[in-house]
Amino acid sequence: MISAQEFIARQDRLLAQCLPNSVCLVPAASVVTRSRDTEYVFRQNSDFWYLTGFHEPEAWLLLSNHPRYGESYRAMVVQDKDPDAEVWQGRRVGAEAALSVFSLDEAFELSELNEALLETLLGHDNLYFALGENKQADALVLDALQALREAPKASLAPYSMHDTRPMLHEMRVFKSACEVAVMKTAGRISAAAHKRAMQFVKPGCYEYHLEAELHHSFAMQGARTPAYSTIVGSGENGCILHYTENSAQIKDGDLVLVDAGCEYQGYAADITRTFPANGTFSKPQRDIYEWVLKAQEAVLTTLGPGSTLGEAMQQSAEVITEGLVSLGLLGGTIAENLQQETWRQFYMHGVGHFLGLDVHDVGDYKIDGQDRPLKPGMVLTIEPGIYIGSHLDVDEQYKGIGVRIEDNVVVTATGVDVLTADVPKTVDAIEALMKGA
Repeated sequence: MISAQEFIARQDRLLAQCLPNSVCLVPAASVVTRSRDTEYVFRQNSDFWYLTGFHEPEAWLLLSNHPRYGESYRAMVVQDKDPDAEVWQGRRVGAEAALSVFSLDEAFELSELNEALLETLLGHDNLYFALGENKQADALVLDALQALREAPKASLAPYSMHDTRPMLHEMRVFKSACEVAVMKTAGRISAAAHKRAMQFVKPGCYEYHLEAELHHSFAMQGARTPAYSTIVGSGENGCILHYTENSAQIKDGDLVLVDAGCEYQGYAADITRTFPANGTFSKPQRDIYEWVLKAQEAVLTTLGPGSTLGEAMQQSAEVITEGLVSLGLLGGTIAENLQQETWRQFYMHGVGHFLGLDVHDVGDYKIDGQDRPLKPGMVLTIEPGIYIGSHLDVDEQYKGIGVRIEDNVVVTATGVDVLTADVPKTVDAIEALMKGA
C-alpha cells in the first residue's frame, strides 16, 4: 500500500518543479454514463490517484508555492456531505474529514468549487494544468481565469499556463519501492489467475468461460477489476492482437492466447500466456512457441540499465527471424530478412511498453530523438510474439497459430526482476500444470 507520506512527497516533488509563484490544479475523474441512467464502475484519473490516493469522483487537488503560503499550500475540493445523496450513491469523505485524512491546509466542498478556483488562482504568475484532457474541467478553469481578468484585479490573474503532464508523467516513469511491491502483488494475483485458466480450459468450452475464470480469480484475491479488456483468443483468434470478442467455442487442437491482468490498488499487471486447449502442444505449435520463448529469454537476459527498448526490439526480431527462416516460413537468409524486415508480417507490434497506473503507462520512449536508456525503477512489459494468419502463403500446418509470451519486469541496478514469474511459460511446465489440473 502506498503511504500517505508518499502521496504528500509526490505533491511536493511536483510543486518543486514548478516555476516560482505557481498554482497547480489537478482534477479527478468524473462518473461516466454507460447507458441512460446507469454508469460504468468508477475509475479514478491516474494522475489524480498518483498524487492523492483519493477514490471519489469530481474532486480537485490545488497546490501552490506562492510566498503568501510559506513553503507550500495543499488544498482539495471534495463532494459535499449529503445524507440523501449518500443513501443512493455511497459514503463521501467530506471537506471536514479530508483536512486531516490528506493533511491539507484547506478543504472545500464541491458546491464551493468556483469560489475555490478564483481564490486559489488569484495572485499567481503561473498556472499548471492539463488543458485539453477534461472538457468540463477546462471550462471551469478558463471561466475562472476569464472572471479574474475581467475583474478590477485583472493583473492578479496568472498570465502563463503550463502543462502538468510532462513533469508528472516523468515522475510516474520511476516506481518507488512501495509501488514495486504493489505491482508484485498485482503480478502474483494475475499469475494465479492465468494458472487457473490453464487448469480450467478444455475443448468445447467458450472463450468467455476462461474470461470469467480469470476475473473470478482476480476478485477472490482482492483485485475487483481487470486492468484492461481481457483477451482470450482461441485458434486463429489468437492472431488478432487486440481480440476482445471472446465469444468463440474452443476446439480440440486449438492454442489459446490469454492476455489478462488485474488492477490492484490502481496499478496494472499485464501477462500473456499461450497454451493448448487439450493440454498438449502439437509439433507445429511447439516449434512456434519455442522460438517466441527463446526471443523473450534473450531479451530478459540482456535487459537492464543503459539498454533500450529499441535494442530489445531488434534483439527479439533477430531471434524470431532466425526461427521463421529455420521453419521455412521465410525464404532467403536471416540477414536478408532482417534488412527487408519481412518478419513484420508475423510480428507486428513492439516488444514492450511502460507499465504502472495505466497498462500502457505514461512516459517518453525517446529523449531528443534517441531511444531512452532504461534506468532502475522503470517497470515495463516484454512480449514478443508470432502470429500466422490463414491469409499468409505458408505451410498449412502453421496457419492459425498465434503465440505471445508477456511478462512484467522492473529494472534494477544489475538487470531486471520478473514480477510475473509465478505463471509457467516453458512447454513442459505448461503441459505438466494442465495435466495435473
